[in-house]
Amino acid sequence: MRHWEADVLLKDGRVAQLRPILPADAQRLVDFYARVSEESKYFRFFAPYPTLSDRDIQRFTQVDHDRRVAFVVTMHGDIIGVGRYDAPDDESYAAGEAEVAFLVEDAHQGRGVGQLLLEHLAQAGRERGIRRFVAEVLPANQRMQQIFREMGYTVDGTLDGGVQRLSFALDPTDTSIGVMQAREQRAEAASIARIFSARSVAVVGASRRAGTIGQAMVRNLVMGDYSGTVYAVNSAAEAVSGLPAYKTVQDIPGDVDIAIIAVPADSVSDVLLDCAAKGVHGLIVISAGFAEEGSEGRKRQRALLGLSRSYGLRLIGPNCLGVINTAPSHQLNASLSPGMPPQGRVGFFCQSGALGTAILESVSRRGLGLSTFVSAGNRADVSGNDLLQYWQEDDATEVVLLYLESIGNPRKFSRIARRVSRTKPIVAVKSGGSTQGVPMGHTVARSSAPPAAVDAMFGQAGVIQVDTLDEMFDVAQLLAHQPLPRGNRISVVGNSDAVSLIVSDAARAAGLVVAESVSLGADADADDFELAIESALAGDHADALVAIYVPPINNSGDSVADVLAAIGEQSDKPIVSTFLGSEGVPELLRVPDVAGGAAGRGSVPSYSAPESAVRALARVVRYAEWAARDHGEFHVADDHRQGDARQIVRDALKQAPRGAVLSTQQVQDLLACYGIDMLTWINVHDVEAAVAAGESLGWDVVLKAGSEHLRSRPDLAHVWREIHSADDMRRAWATLTGWTGMRKGTKFFVQKSAPDGVQVSFSVMEDELFGPLVSFGLAGPPSDLLGDRAYGIPPLTDADAADMVRRLRSAPLLFGYKGSERVDVDAIQDVIVRLAAMKDDLPEIAELDLEPVAVHPGGIIALSARAKVVATAERRPEWYVRRLSEAALTGDTLA
Repeated sequence: MRHWEADVLLKDGRVAQLRPILPADAQRLVDFYARVSEESKYFRFFAPYPTLSDRDIQRFTQVDHDRRVAFVVTMHGDIIGVGRYDAPDDESYAAGEAEVAFLVEDAHQGRGVGQLLLEHLAQAGRERGIRRFVAEVLPANQRMQQIFREMGYTVDGTLDGGVQRLSFALDPTDTSIGVMQAREQRAEAASIARIFSARSVAVVGASRRAGTIGQAMVRNLVMGDYSGTVYAVNSAAEAVSGLPAYKTVQDIPGDVDIAIIAVPADSVSDVLLDCAAKGVHGLIVISAGFAEEGSEGRKRQRALLGLSRSYGLRLIGPNCLGVINTAPSHQLNASLSPGMPPQGRVGFFCQSGALGTAILESVSRRGLGLSTFVSAGNRADVSGNDLLQYWQEDDATEVVLLYLESIGNPRKFSRIARRVSRTKPIVAVKSGGSTQGVPMGHTVARSSAPPAAVDAMFGQAGVIQVDTLDEMFDVAQLLAHQPLPRGNRISVVGNSDAVSLIVSDAARAAGLVVAESVSLGADADADDFELAIESALAGDHADALVAIYVPPINNSGDSVADVLAAIGEQSDKPIVSTFLGSEGVPELLRVPDVAGGAAGRGSVPSYSAPESAVRALARVVRYAEWAARDHGEFHVADDHRQGDARQIVRDALKQAPRGAVLSTQQVQDLLACYGIDMLTWINVHDVEAAVAAGESLGWDVVLKAGSEHLRSRPDLAHVWREIHSADDMRRAWATLTGWTGMRKGTKFFVQKSAPDGVQVSFSVMEDELFGPLVSFGLAGPPSDLLGDRAYGIPPLTDADAADMVRRLRSAPLLFGYKGSERVDVDAIQDVIVRLAAMKDDLPEIAELDLEPVAVHPGGIIALSARAKVVATAERRPEWYVRRLSEAALTGDTLA
C-alpha cells in the first residue's frame, strides 16, 4: 500500500496528502465529519446523518485494502476528504464491480479534492481487478454528478426510486488521461503563479550586516522595484535596511505569500513551521547545508521536504539563487542577483545557484530579455517540469531555456515538453552528457540507458538540445527576435569572400542548403547591402538570410546597421548576422521593445563567429520542421489482448516470484497478444531429431546453432539454409557440428525458412529512471559497435515510430540502398508501436529482445526472441493519477 500514498496538488496550487485510511484515523474522521455541513452529509447518506456511530467509525476506518479500499486527503494533518470503494458481495467482486463514494469538507469543495480521490481510487481498483465503478447520487447533488462526468470516462446513468445510478468502466482512455493531465497542468501552473505574483514577501534571516545573504535579499527586493510588501524577520534586530524587523513570521501583521529563508540549515525546519502557521504559500530556501553536503544533508533535505508537503507549501531550493519576475505588474527580484535582467519573452530555469549569476550576466550583456527566472538549487520540490507547466500558458513567455544538471523524471519531462514545444520552443543544455552526470545535492534514480536515450527523449519532445550555455544563448536570441524559418535554404550576403566561404561550408555541414551567396566586395556601402538583402528575401529561393559585415578601415558600420535593423523588423524570414564580430544583439541592430525591456521582436542577432550563426540557424530550422510536421496519433490496435498478456506474465511470476526468463512458447504467446508474428522452432539434440523436426515442419527449413555468442552474428556461418529433405539435413548437421568455430555444448534448433531480406532487431526494457524504453536497429555487430540504434519513450505515435526508423545512419539499407529492394518499412514501424504498447501495459517486462527479425518487401517476422519478467511493487500509478514526486520519503528528487 506504500505506493498508494501521494503528495498531490489541489486546483489552487496548494499541496495536500492522499493516503489509505488507517484505524488510527478514527478521531480525525470524527473531527472531519463534525466540520461537514448537514447538506453534504445528506447528499452522502441520502438521509439526515448528524454524527457517526462507533460502528460507522470502525467500518469506515478498518478496510481490507482489496475489496474495500478507502483514501483520505489531508492538509496540516486534518482530513479534508474521504473516498472509498466497496465490492459488497462475491458476485460483484467476481464481476469486477465496486460501489464508489466520497465526501469532501465544504470549505474545500471546488478545489479538486473529489477528482483526486476518484483518480486514485480508480487506479487502486485496477490493481485489485476492479473494472467498473458504480455510484448512487441524488439528482440534486449536481456537484457530484459533475465530478463523475468530467473525469473523461463514458458514464451511463439510470434513475431509479429518485436516485441517479451512475456507472463507468475504469479502463484509462485518451480522454480520461487527457483530462487528468490538463488538471495536473493547471494545478502545477497555479502553484508557480502564486510565487511569481506574490503580493508580500518575508525575508527570514534579514540582516543589518553588509555582505550577508539576508541583507542582499532585502536590498534586491527593494531596489528591484517590488510593488508588494517586504517584511524583514530577525529575532535580534528592531529594523533592517530601514524596514521594521519582526521576531517571527507569525508576528507579521499582514498576510505573507512567500518567504525567503536565509538562516543556517539546522534552523530552516523551525522557520518552515513558523511560516506554515502563518499560512505562507511558498518557500525560497537560499540556505545551503543540505543534500549537497552528503548523507546527513540528504536526511535534512528529506525532512525539510516532508514538512513542507505536510503543511501544504511549495519549496524552491534549498541551496538556490532564487526567482525573478520582470513583469511590471509583479516585478520581483527574490534572488541573490544584485540586478534585474531586462524584461523580455524568455523563461529560464537552471539548477545551479552559482551558475545562475553568470547566466543573468550573459543575458543582460547579450540584450536577451527574460520574463521569469528560477534557480532551483537542489530542486527538492519545484523543478523544471513545474516551470514548463507554468510557461505553457504564460503569455509573457515565448521561449523556454533549461539548464539541466540532472533529469529525475524523464518520462514526465518528455510528456510535458512535447506539449509545450508545439507552441513554444524549448532550448535545453543537459550537462554531464548523460543522466549519470549528477551533481551533489541531486539524488536521482540510476539509469542503465545509454546517453543516446537522453538525446532521443529531447528529440521526441521537440526540445532543441545544445551542448553549452553559449550555444543556448545563440539559439535563444534567434528564437526571441526573429521569425521561424519555413525551410532549410539560406542566402548569404556579405562583404567578405573569406567569411562567406566559411558560412557556406558550415551551412552544408549543418544540413542547410546554400541557395545563393552574394559577394558585395569590401567597398560595399549601406545601399549595396539594402539592395542585395531585399533581393535575397524577396524571392522564394531562400528561407533565411545570413548577413556578413566586416567593416573596412575608418567605417563604423552605422549605416549598414540601420539597413539591417529596418529590414529585420519587417522581414517574415529570419536574419542572422556576423556584424562587426559582436555577440548578442548590438544596440545598433535592436528594434525597441514596446514593453520597454530588451531588444524587441525583429532585432537582428549577431554572432562573433560565422559558424556559431550557422549552427544556431540550423538548430532552429530543425525545430521549425518538427513543429510544423504531423506528430501522429497514439493508436491502440483492436487486436491487442492486454488481459491475456497480463495473465501470461502473472503465471510466469507465480512460478518464480523473484523473476523469470520466459519459455519460447510464453514469448511467442506474449508477442501474439500484440499481433507480432514469430516463427516457431524445434530444439534438437542429434541428427535424427533434426530430421524429424524438418519433416514435422514440412521442410524448407534452416538448421541453426543457438549459442548466445551467435545470436546477433549474421557474419558467422552458424545457419544452414535450403534444407528440403532428410539428406539435406544430414549434410547440414555434419557441416555445422564439424565447424571449428562451434563451441562445445552448443544447442541446435530447426526453424521454417524466412524470406530473404534485411535482419533487424528490436528491444524493450524497463529502466529505473526512464521507465519504459523501446529501441530499434539493424541486427549485427556493426550497429552495436557504432551505437547505431534509435530509442523512443512510450507511448509512441506512428510518427514517432517512423522517425525512429529514419534516425538510423544505416536506414538507407531499408529503403533500397544502391538498387536493393525496399523492405516493408511500414511493418517495422507497426512492430515498434506494438512493442511500445506492450511495454506501456506491462511494466513487469524487464527486457525483451527480438533478434534477428527478418524484414523483406512483403512483410516482417521475428526469428528469435527472449524475455525476462520481474515482479513490480506498483503498476506505474503516476501514469493515471496526479502526484508530486515521492522525494520526501525515498530521497529521489524528480525533475
